[in-house]
Amino acid sequence: MNAPVIQTRGLTKRYGAAVAVEDLDLDIQGGEVFGLLGPNGSGKTTTILMLLGLTEPSAGEISVLGLDPRRRPLTVKRQVGYLPDAVGFYDELTAWENLRYITKLNGLPAAEAERRIGAALARMGLEGVTHDRVATFSRGMRQRLGLAELLCKMPRIAILDEPTLGLDPEAARDFLALILKLKEEGITVLLSSHLLHQVQEVCDRVGLFSPGPHALDRQRGRVGAPGARDRLAGAAGSRASALGPGGGAASPGAGRSAGGALGTAGGTGALAGGRRAGSPGGARPGGG
Repeated sequence: MNAPVIQTRGLTKRYGAAVAVEDLDLDIQGGEVFGLLGPNGSGKTTTILMLLGLTEPSAGEISVLGLDPRRRPLTVKRQVGYLPDAVGFYDELTAWENLRYITKLNGLPAAEAERRIGAALARMGLEGVTHDRVATFSRGMRQRLGLAELLCKMPRIAILDEPTLGLDPEAARDFLALILKLKEEGITVLLSSHLLHQVQEVCDRVGLFSPGPHALDRQRGRVGAPGARDRLAGAAGSRASALGPGGGAASPGAGRSAGGALGTAGGTGALAGGRRAGSPGGARPGGG
């Protein structure tokens, strides 16, 4: 098996006495869609920020495409596309103008930038609104524009943080279909979500994040297997565990050295039916 494109060992992030992520071991292979599934405040967004070099871990090791994002953040960012949960564009500019501004910041030559922008907008189904101001866009259109921006980088990895949040069911289905197209093109996708049914549709493997101090039992079978939803919804605990395709956990004997996501996400409460339950602690700073 090739070396993972994303790997963490003992990854931990603390904000004072609050623990956002604790002791996370994660292996993501090239070309797969890997889901980070858990309620708000369970450490998903904090994990993503550490992978991108946007926040410093308190402890542990990180490798993204063989690089340490703490030491070479710009090199990592050139090869990794990131779509945050709240996409920011200049409302007074058109879709084209926004993307051209971003490609200029990235140092892309004009001719190549125009070629990539045109192709990305077409792939996202936005060619008909290329010269419309973004202020007129719905949230679904903004998310598509965010994915078009990501594609202009021609990334090897796409990290998507709650990309379907706030979308209506039809727009969410369309966006999930776009994620599968990224996989078809050989792009590794890391998808963060708190919606089990959406993660089931597109992910090859899933790392489960649930606040609290106890280990979440790894269930036999794919997340989308019959009965898996009920088993996961009824589980209470903390450690992020990985479930993989073909039946079984992401690796045998999962533990600190296992090949799936395994670690503690700080906070309190439990994963219950895709929503946060028994959670007096609230979200952690930067958690999600």
